[in-house]
Amino acid sequence: MGKMNVEPIITFADGSQLLVSSQYSGAGSFTCELYLSVPCKMEKLDLRALSDHLEAPTCREAQDIAFQYARRQFPDSANAMKEPPYLVWSGPSLPVAPDNRGHQHLHR
Repeated sequence: MGKMNVEPIITFADGSQLLVSSQYSGAGSFTCELYLSVPCKMEKLDLRALSDHLEAPTCREAQDIAFQYARRQFPDSANAMKEPPYLVWSGPSLPVAPDNRGHQHLHR
């Protein structure tokens, strides 16, 4: 699995965590996904997706949608959940075009 940003919203009594991942979709919108992280043997995690891409035109709106979704899924823990804003990942770094500053252009 590649890198992804996640931020815990809540840690449950059994050690599992509800995680949110936020990112810019590159199409003028933001998405959030919710995951449940369950500790396993040998310091590994069982990561289960709990939602599809929750999309909105702004990051804060996407995170608010994810937060409300999480509250509906775990109503007994809703008051203990961390509210937005959460971390945002813009995706892998893309190569940058060469910078032409410093080069003189001769005009005739």
